[in-house]
Amino acid sequence: MKKLLIASNNAHKFEELSAILSHLDLKLFKPRDLGVDLEVAETGNSYYENALIKAQAFHEASGLPVLADDSGLEVIALDGLPGIHSHRFVPFGNATDRDRCFYLLGRLAGKPEPWLAAFHSTALLYINANEIYSSEGICLGKIITDYRGENGFGFDPVFYIPEQKQTMAELSSELKNQISHRAQAIQGFNALRNWAKP
Repeated sequence: MKKLLIASNNAHKFEELSAILSHLDLKLFKPRDLGVDLEVAETGNSYYENALIKAQAFHEASGLPVLADDSGLEVIALDGLPGIHSHRFVPFGNATDRDRCFYLLGRLAGKPEPWLAAFHSTALLYINANEIYSSEGICLGKIITDYRGENGFGFDPVFYIPEQKQTMAELSSELKNQISHRAQAIQGFNALRNWAKP
């Protein structure tokens, strides 16, 4: 069984990725499992660059292969914002996920609906400096003014998926881990599947 460090201090993200990766023969670690305490500045200009920055930092700190992911919400009415700045979109410190959702709705106020949007994810497998692989995932939806659901984080409670008639935060964990942008990035990640084979 191969060891893989998830390059995130976000417990929700670790839970999601653990479920999505459960069919692979992998032993997953959180940074704190290994005594790794890193806060990595995401200074890249793309999801790929941010994922690579995180992967390199966590690999150097742990010596293990790393799975990093960078995700963001892109809203057409905001010209693709918040995008790679999704986590840092709110212009004040210590913002909660609820703060981010309502700040987003404030920025959309007065703009014509529907507020079409997409979640994007880039997953990156960093085995070593010579073996780096990535995969992309996308989930289409729209932003709604209702704050709905408890089973999610980030912008999930205001991201509505018409096919499901639910927000991302209203989906069951099982369904979310099949159709989310993060799930799609992992499902299409052939290099990761091949590497994980015993």
